[in-house]
Amino acid sequence: MNDQENSTPEMDDAMFAYSQADYQESIRLLKQILEAQPEHFEALTALSMAYCRLERFEEATRLGHQAESMRPNDPLVHTNLSLFYVKQGNKEKAEHHGLQAKIASWKTEMNPSANHAESDSDSNIPMQQPKMETYKTPSKFPDMPWKNKS
Repeated sequence: MNDQENSTPEMDDAMFAYSQADYQESIRLLKQILEAQPEHFEALTALSMAYCRLERFEEATRLGHQAESMRPNDPLVHTNLSLFYVKQGNKEKAEHHGLQAKIASWKTEMNPSANHAESDSDSNIPMQQPKMETYKTPSKFPDMPWKNKS
């Protein structure tokens, strides 16, 4: 699914409600999106975060694992799961998913095309260009015969 498919008025409304801390409304709208499109990854991850904000950590974790089954190598999935487990006091699982997030991030950095099988959402992001070498202006210039010498 690409960015244009994910950026729908319904998703925009859900994210606006989330940004206004109206998590109940955000949950309602995200559930509607997921009823129509059960594989909508962004709606699923947003829904899990909305539940987390309401301190409904079991539901957030369940949805986080559902997102993990869709994209097992997505750093965001593991970052969210780590947060959910921290909030539940499960240090071992939180650390596990924190490490998985780092590993997934490294994999993405080392092989950006590897994530395209799972997600095409970043295909419009330009690659970082190498830095141009800066030119240092000389501190002393050669004699300039056209200048008037006094």
